[in-house]
Amino acid sequence: MTLAPGRGFLPAADPLGEFPADSPLHTLDRLGRDLPSLLVDPAFRAFARTLEIPSLHATADLGTQALYYTRVGFLASAYVNQVGQEPATLLPRNIAIPLVDVCRRLDRPPILSYDGYALYNWKRFDPAGPVALGNIDTIQNFVHLYDEHWFILVHVEIEALAAGLVDAIEAAGQALTQGDQNALSGAVALLGRTLWAQVETLRRIPEKMDPALYYRTFRPYIRFFEGVVYEGIDASPLNFRGETGAQSSVVPAVTSFLKIPHKPSLLTNHLADMRRFMPAAHRAFLQHVEQMPDPRGLADRTPYNDALDALAAFRETHLEFARRYIAAHVRDPRGTGGTPYLEWLAQLIDETTAHKLA
Repeated sequence: MTLAPGRGFLPAADPLGEFPADSPLHTLDRLGRDLPSLLVDPAFRAFARTLEIPSLHATADLGTQALYYTRVGFLASAYVNQVGQEPATLLPRNIAIPLVDVCRRLDRPPILSYDGYALYNWKRFDPAGPVALGNIDTIQNFVHLYDEHWFILVHVEIEALAAGLVDAIEAAGQALTQGDQNALSGAVALLGRTLWAQVETLRRIPEKMDPALYYRTFRPYIRFFEGVVYEGIDASPLNFRGETGAQSSVVPAVTSFLKIPHKPSLLTNHLADMRRFMPAAHRAFLQHVEQMPDPRGLADRTPYNDALDALAAFRETHLEFARRYIAAHVRDPRGTGGTPYLEWLAQLIDETTAHKLA
């Protein structure tokens, strides 16, 4: 699998919004639409254990697999992390078996991750319009609040803008091979402009997302799984990272291209582990970027430093929101991936700015 031209890290075709009306899988669409209301009921888990989830056909195409994964992944995270209840330590077989099946096909761990929560979870109002805020909405949510829609959709626009990053990195790789400094500097300049556009999109988060509502209402649903038995799959308790922006390929691609040296630590181990939760095509692209020559000292100083400034600004914005939306509401904050993210994010910013050319 390779990245689709002009799509950034989004799928080659717009995600499937629903299954055909005459398909047995269509019941998952109805369940998905009802999920935010069902989760208000303390008896949700008892209801969920009675569900008969239709099996995914052996020859299902990638779009069908992605929607099935999103629907069942949301259901599994809703079951384990239902707000108002203690986290569940057993995922019943009627949910666990279909989730593991589709995740094996997609070559990823069996938990809802960034791909199912954002990359496959959007639709356009106007199919001919851009993949941009104002023309997109979510397919699936945990709560009825628009705050959750907005949180997801901001990330979708950032991933769509990443088309510029992919183009810039590929052009830079070709320029490095040919020893063309002017072309390399132009590609790095495009990288910086794209990153600044992504920073501006990220900064829009507070427009329609309330910090208190985020922390209390839908963030709990994207938490990690800790000590969860997948009934019918494995009798041993399993742990999986929750949905997190660290599973996006945007920042890892830029970091790998610019060859920013991050000190080996639990942080770098965590970021490396996040790749397991990325789509296979994204993992392959990151490996491809890692093998490119180092552009530092070959590209002109101004665009190279501008790209680093933009990446640092992206991370600084992320850190600011982590403090406002999470740390302000809890004594010992951990990310949805289970990490002490505040000190780690600050370290990343320092190491990014330290890599600038004098």
